[in-house]
Amino acid sequence: MAAAYPRHVWAYDFVEDRDAHDNVLRILTVMDEFTREGLAIDVDLTTSAERVMTVLSQLVAIHGTPEYLRSDNGSEFVAHAVQA
Repeated sequence: MAAAYPRHVWAYDFVEDRDAHDNVLRILTVMDEFTREGLAIDVDLTTSAERVMTVLSQLVAIHGTPEYLRSDNGSEFVAHAVQA
């Protein structure tokens, strides 16, 4: 499904990087697929479903609720917790 208007589809995913001390950084990115606006970049050494839900909840408080959330549902996601 292609996003047709702002707040129609938000996409979130993780990327990884390393800091100067070779620690792995987990970076959560969230974007509005229609406007291509980067809504959040959350960086930490670890992540959890609770952290994803906290970031998404903060975004909903600021921007309102999107109609759809898109993710790759990879092993790093706890999709059931986010769907609930």
